[in-house]
Order: sequence, then C-alpha cells, then structure tokens
Amino acid sequence: MFSLTPVLIAVVCVLIVWIFKNADRSVERRKGEARAGSEARPWVDEDLKDSTDLQQVEEDADEWQESEESVEHIPFSHTRYPEEEMVTRSQEFYELLNKRRSVRFISNEQVPMEVIENVIKTAGTAPSGAHTEPWTFVVVKDPDMKHKIREIIEEEERINYLKRMGQRWVTDLKKLRTNWIKEYLDTAPVLILIFKQVHGFTANGKRKVHYYNEISVSIACGILLAALQNAGLVTVTTTPLNCGPRLRVLLSRPTNEKLLMLLPVGYPSKEATVPDLKRKPLDQVMVTV
Repeated sequence: MFSLTPVLIAVVCVLIVWIFKNADRSVERRKGEARAGSEARPWVDEDLKDSTDLQQVEEDADEWQESEESVEHIPFSHTRYPEEEMVTRSQEFYELLNKRRSVRFISNEQVPMEVIENVIKTAGTAPSGAHTEPWTFVVVKDPDMKHKIREIIEEEERINYLKRMGQRWVTDLKKLRTNWIKEYLDTAPVLILIFKQVHGFTANGKRKVHYYNEISVSIACGILLAALQNAGLVTVTTTPLNCGPRLRVLLSRPTNEKLLMLLPVGYPSKEATVPDLKRKPLDQVMVTV
C-alpha cells in the first residue's frame, strides 16, 4: 500500500501553498490591469460608446421589433464621368476639403437657414447599419438656449481639463491654445448637436435595433463637415465630455438618444486664426497592396 512519508507530505503542502499564492497573484494582477486601464482613460464618456448589444436584444426579444417586410429593389441610376473629368473632380474636391480647418473664432453674422437644412439633408444621406438612420440633428439658434448650453459645457470642461483628461492630454492640447472657455457657443449663429439613437421605436411601441449606431452617426458627421465646407461655412468639432445627459434633458431629447458631437456653425470672425498645422502626406496614410 502506498504511504506518504513526512518528506512527501511536506512537498505536497508546499506545492498546494504555491498554487494558491500564484492564483491569488493572477487575480490581483488582472484587477490591477483593469484599474490601470480605467485610470489611463479617465476621460471615457459613456455616451460615446456604441451600445449595440445583440445579446441583450435576444434576451429581451419580446420588447424588440422583428425584421420589417421586404423592400422593393429598383434599377440603380449612375453617372459615369470620363477619366479626365474624374481626375479633375477628385482633385478639386480634395483642394476644397484640404482648406477645411477647425475654427474657434466664429462671427455672430446670421447664416441662411436653408443652407443649414441642406447640409443636414446631405448628412442624412450617410449609410447606416440596416438603414436604421440612427441620427438626430438638433439645430439651436435661440441665444438664451445657446448660453445655457455654454454654461453646462464650460462647467464640465473645467473639470475635464483639471481632473478627467489627465496631464498628457492637456499638454498635447497646449499647441492648439484650447481651454474650457467656449465663447463660440454664444457667438456662433447656429449650434448643431448630433445625437445617436442607440435604438429606435416602431409604430407599435416596440424597440428597434440600431446596428452600429456609433459608426453610422460618425459617418454622417464626416459628411456634414464636408457639406459645411462646401457651403463656405466653418465649424470646430467638439465632443463635450460628460455633458451629454444634461444637454439631452435641456433640449428635451428622449432617453434613447445620446450626444455624439456638437458643431458651432457660422462664418469665421475677421480676427480668426488657426494653428499652422500640416497634414500627413499620402505615403503616410495610404498603403497599396
């Protein structure tokens, strides 16, 4: 019969203790990594996360609308240009967009509302997951409302700069001469707040999945920037951290909408300046395989 000698018993005990100690260290290491990750990004805003949760949709299937009926498909209408014209059009469009800059000095001169409507219609041509079009563009022109928005943003931005963003981010922004004072929120004749709809609603009240809502709305924002540049207007892209819930309530938006971006829009002021920044050359941004 096999019997344990005192030496063997001691070895087994040492092995057991070693296994448990290493297991504890592994757990602590994972916890430390999780804490480090959250501390490294103290600026993360819950409103800026893509909340498409397909598992939750499956678990709460009764609350969600099933797929809609089929959609008719029609012939595609396309305009093809001669190659020489294609090159010319693409070059001209690049030169137009290459002049786009983030402008923080905006005149209070009014802009035609028809132009604002047209650029937002243009943004609404963006592709979206399953054609859910998960965006809401809130146009603010009222001076009192603009000032309330500024008060909320400056209050939160002061905390962002002093605490949330961290020294590295604040240091990186010094060359741009930005801070938590946002005068353009008062002076710009129009503010466009872009909300992503994390889900929609059908006529019968059931929730409708908005797939890739973050990416879809981000694409729409890019098209909106191009449309504003094409119309001769300026803006600066702002993502007011931790302001979304308060601005949503202020603007009476529903709970399924979360603020993604805010654009002050107008003409540049006469004293407007921009940093003398250079864009990366083509060979640093394009790879051909």
